[in-house]
Amino acid sequence: MSEKGFAPPPRKCLIYHGWRGQIWLAKKVCFLGRVIYRKMPAKNRTAIYMRVSTAEQKPDLQLDDLRAYADRAGLEIVREYLDVAMSGRKQGRPQLDALMQAARDHAFDCLLVWKFDRFARSTKHLLTALEEFDHLGIRFVSIRDRIDTTSPMGKAMFTLIGAMAELESSLISERVTAGMKAAKARGKHLGRPRTPAPVVARVEELAKTTDLSVRDIHRRIGAKTGRGVVGDIVKRVRHSPMAQ
Repeated sequence: MSEKGFAPPPRKCLIYHGWRGQIWLAKKVCFLGRVIYRKMPAKNRTAIYMRVSTAEQKPDLQLDDLRAYADRAGLEIVREYLDVAMSGRKQGRPQLDALMQAARDHAFDCLLVWKFDRFARSTKHLLTALEEFDHLGIRFVSIRDRIDTTSPMGKAMFTLIGAMAELESSLISERVTAGMKAAKARGKHLGRPRTPAPVVARVEELAKTTDLSVRDIHRRIGAKTGRGVVGDIVKRVRHSPMAQ
């Protein structure tokens, strides 16, 4: 039973011992009334991930498609993860976090998802996850997008996603820089707001006429500016050549 109550289909795999001592996973199937054993890939432990955006939505379509694909491909589903009423861009998705931890623990060898947008929060998140799966030796399959990272097309798509993520990052950086230049040209102050002149004057006066600590001065002015700002002013006043 998975974390969300979905039970994987009955186990159809067994360990088959070949006549030469080979050991592999085999699937019991019937063909023309006879029971035969079909050899399966050694790395077939599979996890599936699903997400629905509202509590009213049902994951049945995703679940049926994923289980059918796993059955056709000879993959054994060992774990199922479902996030309910979670936005694609929301950082906190407990089942996705549990899946990533299971991947790092090598609990499965293949991950099936229905579509990219059911799994990834953004292009950058997708690329990061794919890079981690590649490092861990985990196969990633998006069945509706027809992408399998072990196929030539999947590897090409992985490269393309990386290029798109880099382009997206560059465009965001470009827009931020352009916006800051436009704001500066209009005379807007960028960065931390300036400390009001009366507050600066009061801190300077206390720094010159008393031996109060930075904390005490900060408390004396009513915390009208940050303690770091107070510290910088006190340091400038008390260590200036005129103060010696």
